[in-house]
Amino acid sequence: MAATGSTHTQHTGASAAPFHHSGHLKPPNLPWPDISGRAKWSVSSYKFGFGVECLRDGDPDTFWHSDGPQPHFITLEFPCKMAIQKISILLKFSQDDSYTPSTLAIRAGTGPSDLQDVRVVTFEKPEGWITFDVSSEPNEDGDGLAPVFAYVIQIIVAANHMSGKDTHVRGLRVLGPIDDNDMFAFQTPPYKSYQILR
Repeated sequence: MAATGSTHTQHTGASAAPFHHSGHLKPPNLPWPDISGRAKWSVSSYKFGFGVECLRDGDPDTFWHSDGPQPHFITLEFPCKMAIQKISILLKFSQDDSYTPSTLAIRAGTGPSDLQDVRVVTFEKPEGWITFDVSSEPNEDGDGLAPVFAYVIQIIVAANHMSGKDTHVRGLRVLGPIDDNDMFAFQTPPYKSYQILR
């Protein structure tokens, strides 16, 4: 299924919604809440100075640089079962060339030993933040894709462009579903500026 620009996705199961492809290096302003901070992060390998912290620092000029055999992976372990809706990832083919991921496999489960594939996505020369659903299963209303409920989610770099070996990822966010109980008025800047007052 073709997405915006030159990005493509492959999946199993139901039809997937298109990517949100910002084309920008700043994190996109999305309605789905960022739940990344609740998890313990780890990576399969890294070069000194290019570790897991580079995925979370908000700087598009830094990147995680793997340093080991393929496949490379990023693992997030949550303290409780979480509803996981989407992943946002920052990739920059124009700078990273053969270090740029071309295929990601997303796995989820209750622990590192029982992870199961939930989605496979492919990219063609990606530039900027790309946001996609973790699941390929439709939700109950049939108007979107269901979240995945898991303690652990793992993003596996299964292949790079031009058969590159190590990989660069410049940013990553894991997003939860939109809470239907939230009122849009309470998300405005004036409300947020006073919400911590007692």
